[in-house]
Amino acid sequence: MPLVEHLRELRRRLVIASLAIFVGTIVGWYIYPQAFDFLKQPYVDGIQPLLERKGFKAELVLNGGVASAFSFRLKLSLAIGLVISSPIWLMQLWGFILPALHRNEKRWAFLLTATGAPLFAGGVAVGYLVLPKGIQVLISFAPSSVNVLLSLSDYLNFVIRTVLVFGVAAEIPLVVVLLNRLGIVSARQLAKARPWTVIGIFVFAAVATPSTDPLTMLFLAIPMTFLYLVSELIAKFTDRRKARGIPDELDDDEASPLDD
Repeated sequence: MPLVEHLRELRRRLVIASLAIFVGTIVGWYIYPQAFDFLKQPYVDGIQPLLERKGFKAELVLNGGVASAFSFRLKLSLAIGLVISSPIWLMQLWGFILPALHRNEKRWAFLLTATGAPLFAGGVAVGYLVLPKGIQVLISFAPSSVNVLLSLSDYLNFVIRTVLVFGVAAEIPLVVVLLNRLGIVSARQLAKARPWTVIGIFVFAAVATPSTDPLTMLFLAIPMTFLYLVSELIAKFTDRRKARGIPDELDDDEASPLDD
């Protein structure tokens, strides 16, 4: 395909993706109350025990000017729109890239996408579940004689950052398996580096989690360690296949043994 045709194809797919995001943002604008209640629930679950035990008042406040309420709703609606329209704009992205890939590359691209999406969703779900405990620990440092007023924008950024950290951390098996497939690391190297890797995982969990309590850190570090061990087993299986000379796939231009 000539360069001009590539640019036209890119423009067409960008328009489709933009329209999908725009429609998703409109939907997000209408379901904003339900989405806001969903995001606020970890705050309610994390603060309510402290309200009953310590007796101080904690509130979410929206500051920043007259248009801050509109800006916050628009920001949240856009985030919802990106999530809702993700199947469409991801399809457009893959539709532009896949024609340039070989058959075996397409297969691995689909496999990595199909595996990465559930892993990321699972990490986000775990992050959402541990949010109340993290908020509770952080708010507990406030003196009992003061009211706690939290910025709504800061709270939303805290929630998004927490769930994204957990979601990205869940992608460890894909990264390790991909490095092994590319021949950068072997299963023996992964096993040899296991103690240091586990230490690094716990250090990452301690630094990456917005809350500083050890329970939230363990909720992130333990699944990451388990996923790393699983990816190590997959790498070991792949190396054994390579050692026995069993090809994982044939190149598009390579003749199969039946053609010899």
